Formats: sequence, structure tokens, C-alpha cells
Amino acid sequence: MRPLSEFPLDARSRVRFVLSDIDDTLTDDGRLRADAYVAMERLHEAGFHVIPVTGRAAGWCDHIARMWPVSGVVGENGALYFHYRHEARKMVQHFWRSKDQRPEDRRRLAEVAERILEAVPGTAISSDQGYRVSDLAIDYREDVTPLDDAAARRIVDVFEAAGAVSKISSIHVVGWYGDFDKLKMSRRLAADIFAADLDAQPEEFLFIGDSPNDAPMFEFFENAVGVANVRNFADQLSAKPTWVTESCGGKGFAELAEALLQSREEKRG
Repeated sequence: MRPLSEFPLDARSRVRFVLSDIDDTLTDDGRLRADAYVAMERLHEAGFHVIPVTGRAAGWCDHIARMWPVSGVVGENGALYFHYRHEARKMVQHFWRSKDQRPEDRRRLAEVAERILEAVPGTAISSDQGYRVSDLAIDYREDVTPLDDAAARRIVDVFEAAGAVSKISSIHVVGWYGDFDKLKMSRRLAADIFAADLDAQPEEFLFIGDSPNDAPMFEFFENAVGVANVRNFADQLSAKPTWVTESCGGKGFAELAEALLQSREEKRG
């Protein structure tokens, strides 16, 4: 992982799409602070497509797509994307799993939840679970007394024993049924909404994140950036970002935004 300051100007100037995790990438200590929000606004006004790619719930994603300076949002670790067409006042929603599959998935996950809470004391169902449509989020570090990495891995073990896919974020361990992930749904959103091809045009895309569930994105994208706190998960990452910011969380995102905006200015100059 190399310092963001070494990210070449030519590569930065080609970026059009900024895909970003939310928790501990845009936020600090659970809050979206002014510097990160202003950074998103500046990127949006400069013509970049800012797209949060998050494990957060569908209900959050509806709000984000409508009210943040973004061009769309991928939620629930790739279960869905939302894109709001402001002029038409229309929310475009796309789900990976069918309308018939999702209720059955939720039923199975409810059974898994009981096993996890019994097997891993101190965990809780995420407070945003009521706004989710496709996955189950287990809180191990957000609204509960923080648990260690071994506890997170035990949660993953219970999910996987039940045949579910499971990923660890900085605050939740999430499980689901289906073959979706953040990368697959990002690819679909880019194609459906922007007629853009992640595989044919990788130089136009950048991803920034911080934790193990971002590893598929770090592995795929040439322009993969970690905020400084990604180092906390260095031994758990199956793939690491190419570049790392000096600052953690939202300040790290703002650092990246400034680097991208400066690249446009320098190219024009």
C-alpha cells in the first residue's frame, strides 16, 4: 500500500466515477462530518459521479440517493442499487434477488440470527435491520460494547454453517443468501444507468474503502484507495488497496477528493 501522494496525475485525471464505502470511510465515529460531505459536494459539482457502495440498509439508501450529492448508491453489500432521477422525480430501484426470493431469504436469516445471538454473547441485531430487504446485519461494534476480531469470525462461522455468504465490516458482520457482492452490483449500476463498463473502462473508476468486506473492490480496481484506518485490518484483507490516505475516515476521503479535483486543474493548466 503506497501513499496517496504517489498516485500519478495522469491516472487521477482519468477518473470519472468515485465509488466509496460509507462507514469509517466517509464517516468518523459513526457521524458524517462536514469535511466529507463538502468533499462529495465538490466532486459532484465538478462532474464526478460519486456512488456510495455500502453494507447499509435499503432504507438508508433511499435517503442517500435522494438527498446526498451522489449519482446513485449500492446498498446491503450489493443486494440493490438505487438511482434517483431528480427531474423526473423517480427512484430507480434494482434488486439482485427476485421479489419471490427475498421473503424466503429473510425467513432463513431470522433463524440464523437466533443462533448467532446465542453463540456469540454481546452481539445484537443491527439497529437498522428493520430497513433491510435482503441481508442480516449483526452488530459487534456499533451500538454494543465493541467485541474483538475473534467474535466477528465466530459470527461468520455461524452464517457459513447455514449456507449464507458473510462479510465483516468495521461495525457489523453481515450475511445473506445469493451470489451478489459490492462489485457485481456496482458493475450492473454502471452499465444500466451510465452505459459504462467497469471491465472495459477501469481507468475511469476509483474505489475507496476501509475494511475486509471491501477486499473484492480493492482487488478489482486499479485505482483502489484505502483511508488510513484500513491498516487496522491489514492482516484480514485478502486484497489490499494500491494507495492509502494520510488521514482516517472522512478526512481521508476529503484528502482523496482534493487530489482528484487538483488533477483536473493541473490538466487544464
